[in-house]
Amino acid sequence: MEEINDGNLGQVRHVVLVLSGKGGVGKSTITTELALALKHAGKKVGILDVDLCGPSIPRMLSMGRPDVHQCDSGWVPVYTDTQKSLALMSIGFLLEDPDEAVVWRGPKKTALIGQFVSDVAWGELDVLLVDTPPGTSDEHLAVLENLKKHRVDGAILVTTPQAVSTGDVRREITFCKKTGVRILGIVENMSGFVCPHCSECSNVFSKGGGEELAKMTGSVFLGCVPLDPLLSASIEEGRDFTQSFPDSATFSAISSISQTLLNSLQTD
Repeated sequence: MEEINDGNLGQVRHVVLVLSGKGGVGKSTITTELALALKHAGKKVGILDVDLCGPSIPRMLSMGRPDVHQCDSGWVPVYTDTQKSLALMSIGFLLEDPDEAVVWRGPKKTALIGQFVSDVAWGELDVLLVDTPPGTSDEHLAVLENLKKHRVDGAILVTTPQAVSTGDVRREITFCKKTGVRILGIVENMSGFVCPHCSECSNVFSKGGGEELAKMTGSVFLGCVPLDPLLSASIEEGRDFTQSFPDSATFSAISSISQTLLNSLQTD
């Protein structure tokens, strides 16, 4: 696919939205782990965290609250490594108090999202992952309206196995179809629980709901990611799970999903 040829997204090859029909399904975790897996695959990756009410990715990447600098082109993203292979811009960087609630009306949120999309100097990236708020709100429309001036490759939908979650994601699929966003695939998160002692996987929340939803809607099923205490601890402590536990089944699942996504983008 040709690169976008305008503005701060001019050197970004692929833009992928990460969506969920409801909160609490691990959307930001999947975004973070996919970004790290793509980075370890040799790709230059960016994360645009526009989850205004819950900007958790800075903590997941152990970024703290760094100062955001500006250049002639706009805001400079914060890099997680000296090689500048993973860049992040988050609303969390702009809040004076990390415990502060974002109590803004629609126009102010829309204006900030517009700035985030157009005024971050990403430089050269292979993939930009956009972590959105849950649901189908004004924020999603603002993201799409601003990104569509450039290009959106498609969306990854994150669900948990239960029917209450897949039902919400079904509405997210309808949202994508109505707005003309290609569905790159569905990820079933929290699909089973990995025992920290014997590594056996038990189906705490049932299993297969995401895969069944993909079949019903004609979508690609990207794979399952289990509840893994090692992954949870890595996220809490801001450690790179994909680097710390390369022999785990959870790592294999995340790596497979990222490779499938990459193949889909490269053959588009």
